[in-house]
Amino acid sequence: MFSFTVTSSSIPFIQTFSQTPHPPLNHPPKGQNPTPKNQITRLNPTLLSLSLLPLSPMKPNLLPLSISTPSMSTTNILREEDQTLLSNSSSSSCLEGETIGTPLVARPSTYSGQQRRRRVASEASLPSISSRRHSFRRDVGHAAAETYLLTRLTFTLLRYLGVGYRWITKFLALGCYAMLLMPGFLQVGYYYYFSSQVRRSVVYGEQPRNRLDLYLPFNVDEPKPVVAFVTGGAWIIGYKAWGALLGQQLAERDVIVACIDYRNFPQGTISDMMKDVSQGISFICNNIADYGGDPNRIYLIGQSAGAHIAACALLDQAIKECGEGENTTWSVSQIKAYFGISGGYNISSLVDHFHQRGLYRSIFLSIMEGEQSLHRFSPEIMVQDPSTRHAVSLLPPILLLHGTVDYSIPSDASKTFADALQSAGAKVELILYDGKTHTDLFLQDPLRGGVDELLRDIVAVIHAGDEVALAKDAMAPPRRRLVPEFMLKLAHNISPF
Repeated sequence: MFSFTVTSSSIPFIQTFSQTPHPPLNHPPKGQNPTPKNQITRLNPTLLSLSLLPLSPMKPNLLPLSISTPSMSTTNILREEDQTLLSNSSSSSCLEGETIGTPLVARPSTYSGQQRRRRVASEASLPSISSRRHSFRRDVGHAAAETYLLTRLTFTLLRYLGVGYRWITKFLALGCYAMLLMPGFLQVGYYYYFSSQVRRSVVYGEQPRNRLDLYLPFNVDEPKPVVAFVTGGAWIIGYKAWGALLGQQLAERDVIVACIDYRNFPQGTISDMMKDVSQGISFICNNIADYGGDPNRIYLIGQSAGAHIAACALLDQAIKECGEGENTTWSVSQIKAYFGISGGYNISSLVDHFHQRGLYRSIFLSIMEGEQSLHRFSPEIMVQDPSTRHAVSLLPPILLLHGTVDYSIPSDASKTFADALQSAGAKVELILYDGKTHTDLFLQDPLRGGVDELLRDIVAVIHAGDEVALAKDAMAPPRRRLVPEFMLKLAHNISPF
C-alpha cells in the first residue's frame, strides 16, 4: 500500500510499506460518488508518471519521490505548475470533480543501472532548462514593453523636434556611424545577452526605467571593487546597455560594474533623471555585497550627459547631508571617487552650443525645466555658491577626463569645472587626451583593441594600493580588435557626436 500525503507546507513522499502484491486500481462503481478523504485529487499526467520511478535495488520496498522547491536536486523533477498544484491541494479537495482510486500500483523495476543514471541526469537538467525558459520569456516580455515605451516616446519627441535639417542630418549620420561599428556592436551584444557574467535588468526602483545591469568578474571568491556607471545619450537616448563595452572591460579586470538606467526626456526631466540615478546608487551601496561587491570600494562614473547627471546627483546628495532632517538612503562618503568622462557641468554656457549641434534650445530648456533652473542643474555654478561650500568639502576625489577635439561638449567644460572645484577646496584631477573626440574615448578606442588609455587611467585609480591587482593589470594581455581600422577611421570622421 502507498501512503501519499499532500499538504500546503510539506513535500510529498510516496513510500511502500509492504512487499505483498498490490491489488489493481480501485475505481468507484458506476453511479457512486467518489470516495472523499482516503483518495487524492487527479494530478497532472506528468506528475503521475513520475510516481512510477524504478525501485531501489538495495531496498525494493522503498520508492522515494523527493521534490525540493526549487533547488538543483537531481530529483527535482516536477514542473512549476505541478508544485503549485500540490501546495494548493488538500487530501479532501477535488480540483476537477474527479478522483483516482488508491492505492497506486508500483511496477517492478526493469531498468539497468546505466538507464537509471541517464534518467537521473536528465531529471537534474530539467530545472535549469525551465529556469532558462522562464528567464527568456521574462527578457522577451521586458524587451517588448521597452520597445513599446521607446516607440511612444519617440513620437512624442518628434513632436518637439519638428522638421529641422540639423537633427535630421545628425540622425542620418548616427545611422551610418552605427553601421560602421556594427561588427563590434554585434560581438558586444552577444556578450551582453548570452554571457553568464551579466545580470540584466535588476530592479532598483518602482519606475519603468528603474533597472540596472551587473557585469561580474569570473572569480568572486573575495569582495571586488564596484563601479556605478551612468550612461550618456544627450538626456534623450540614454540606455543601460550602452555601458556593455565598459562593463566587459572592467569585469575582465576584477571590477564589478553596475550600469544604471534612468528615465530619459520626454519620459522625465532632469529632476527625474537625478532621482533615478540617486536611487540606483543607493541600491548599489546597500545591496552590492549580495553580488560579491565590496561596499567600501564603490566608484561613480558618468559619461557625457551621464557625467552631468551623476555630478548633479552627487552634489545634491552632499547638500542633503549638510541639511537638517534629510532622510537619505546612501552617503557621499560611500563613494571612493567620481570619474566624469566628456561631461558638461555648466549648462548655462552650453545652451547655444547644443542648439547649433541639433539639440534645440526649446527642447534643452524643457529637459532642464526652464531657463530659470539652469543654475540649479549646473554643478560648476553650484560649487561656487557660498551656501554650498560645506557640501563641497564632503565630495570624494574627482577625476575629469576629456578629449581635446571633442565637438559635442568642448574640453573647456571639464577645465572650468576643475578650476571651480579646486577653488572651492575639492580634490580634483584633470586628464586631457590629445586628438580624441567625444566618442573616441568611449567607443572607437575600446573597439580598436590594444592598450586603452581611458581604461588604464580608471583602473589605476580603482586598484591603487592593491599590489596584487596592479600586478595582474600589468600582466593582462592587450584586448583584441573588434572592428577593422579603416571602419574606425570612417566612424571617427562621420560621428555625429
